[in-house]
Amino acid sequence: MARIKIIAVSRAGAFSPNHIGNDAAILQGVVDQLRRRGCKVLQYNEEQFLNQPDVEADLILNMCRQPESLEKLRNLEESGIIVVNSGDAIANCTRERMTLLLLSNGVPYPPSLMVDTNSDARAELVRGGYERCWVKRGEFHAQHKEDVAYCRHIEETQGVLHEFFYRGIRRAVINKHLDGDLIKFYGLKDGSFFYWFYPLDEGHSKFGDEFINGASHHYNFDETRLKEICVKAAEVTGVDIYGGDVIISSEGDMSIIDFNDWPSFAPCREEAAPIIARYVLNIIRKRIKEESAVKTGERRVAGNSNIR
Repeated sequence: MARIKIIAVSRAGAFSPNHIGNDAAILQGVVDQLRRRGCKVLQYNEEQFLNQPDVEADLILNMCRQPESLEKLRNLEESGIIVVNSGDAIANCTRERMTLLLLSNGVPYPPSLMVDTNSDARAELVRGGYERCWVKRGEFHAQHKEDVAYCRHIEETQGVLHEFFYRGIRRAVINKHLDGDLIKFYGLKDGSFFYWFYPLDEGHSKFGDEFINGASHHYNFDETRLKEICVKAAEVTGVDIYGGDVIISSEGDMSIIDFNDWPSFAPCREEAAPIIARYVLNIIRKRIKEESAVKTGERRVAGNSNIR
């Protein structure tokens, strides 16, 4: 079997706020594992990847988020190259698309509104019983701390919508605030890896929003159910390598509040890297096996056609 060729594309710094080093580290860890397994791996940043005129590989392993990169990934996937995570899956993790997909497929998620940022949403907020809530950039991945805002009352929410509009953000998702324990999770779509932890217990914070819910109470919950919910979210969005946040209520109910394509895996990087590498290789081997089966079938058909 020919040597497996993989292209690994790192994430542009604008899409790794406060996590540039961590995002780079998990990708490098997986690349190192793939090379140890005999793969040829070429590494590019997003700009270099976009400037490559001819891309040849068995698989593209990427952390891209720029719209131009996603379009190129879609085109390469259509040409027959395996892409992990796919361009469509990455786009599905933009806030509005993610919200629609999770709610329409029964994945536990907070009550939410999707609105134009130049609209007056106060009447709808009153009707829906929205007081404390989160206003989040709807049409794109978050790049700045200000792309996600916690609001304590309806007037503050309306003010944030206007701020989004003046910043050029046209759509927003408003999630009801949920009280409870905040948990972060990381995983693979096939369930071969899953890890969760309490971020405040570990001093893990991106923008400080983790402190809104306060100290962890360690409410009892069904860990198997948590994994099932996260795997379903991965299946619904099409994301192979994922992470996110979930709120556990005092009664043990769970709601995903964020779901991301390929996060940093910071607290479990060494454990995750070899399993992600094995997951990637299994995808390639499955494709090779399928293509071999097709060729074998074609030879049999050709052989039978010569029988008179």
